Amino acid sequence: MGMQTTLEETSVGVYRSDAANLGAVSASAVSWGAIFAGAAAAAGLSLILLILGAGLGFATTSPWSGEGISATTFGVSTIIWVIFMAFAASAIGGYIAGRLRTKWVGVHTHEVFFRDTAHGFIAWAVATLATAAFLSSVTGAILAGGVKAGASVASGLATTAGVAAGQAEANGNEVSDRLGYFVDSLFRAQPNNEEPAPTTLNPVEDPNAAEPAAAAATDTSARRAAATDNAVENSAEVVRIFAQALRNDSALSQEDVTYVAQLISQRTELTQAEAEQRVNEVYNRVQTTLREAETTAKEAADKARAASAYASLWFFVSLLIGAFSASVAATIGGRQRDL
Repeated sequence: MGMQTTLEETSVGVYRSDAANLGAVSASAVSWGAIFAGAAAAAGLSLILLILGAGLGFATTSPWSGEGISATTFGVSTIIWVIFMAFAASAIGGYIAGRLRTKWVGVHTHEVFFRDTAHGFIAWAVATLATAAFLSSVTGAILAGGVKAGASVASGLATTAGVAAGQAEANGNEVSDRLGYFVDSLFRAQPNNEEPAPTTLNPVEDPNAAEPAAAAATDTSARRAAATDNAVENSAEVVRIFAQALRNDSALSQEDVTYVAQLISQRTELTQAEAEQRVNEVYNRVQTTLREAETTAKEAADKARAASAYASLWFFVSLLIGAFSASVAATIGGRQRDL
């Protein structure tokens, strides 16, 4: 009789143990409600901290020279704030996800630890994707900064000259801003050092003598008007000649030098040899200026590329820190949930 009771108790104990295990197995290992709650908390806190960081950044910077923090200090403080933002928001989101999940009955301690870690990591992933969806424009601008900067320099000097030539051809008589100054300097007349002729003090003149003077004045005005009409056309033509040579990154051909010198001689008192010397000097100045501009553009592009690379790397580090803090915080929250 006693043996029969023992067998019945044992069978009942086995049945109850199997029922508990069956309930534990049938229960879902993922508490999506807790995960979405933690992700929402993390995303909301990230947005709050982001706005706070932007406000502090605007408050400490200034467009005026010598005021506000330096660029280096601003960059370091931005990195520290981004890391802090990722750590704090992810930790709180992971803790909430671990604390709000359902209690697993009959599950081994190691399995509980893994599930809590997974809940924190999934909550961080959902929050990160949601934040990225809202801040896609900012992230895209940061990642594309280096690419755009490098592409802007790919054309180099040829692009600069091509733009100048295109502007000159499109605007007709309007020369490009970059080459216009140098072309105008080609047609400057030599300073006139001759003393003016003395003016007669006798107002009485022969009436017949005024006619040749008037005719000479009329002829001079006509020549000046014709020269003025051709001045803009000649300037635009010289711009196209210069731009073609700059596009090929070569020196002016002797034929072009001779032709441009003839145009200069017609509008100035320079001889053909002096005009050719001026053409070569001005063209060399143009080449030097454009090469300096190209160097400056490359330096700016290199700085933009480096800034984009550093920003991407530090964002990567902040994301790793966020994932780690969310996972650890979820295990802490889950442990307190099971107490």
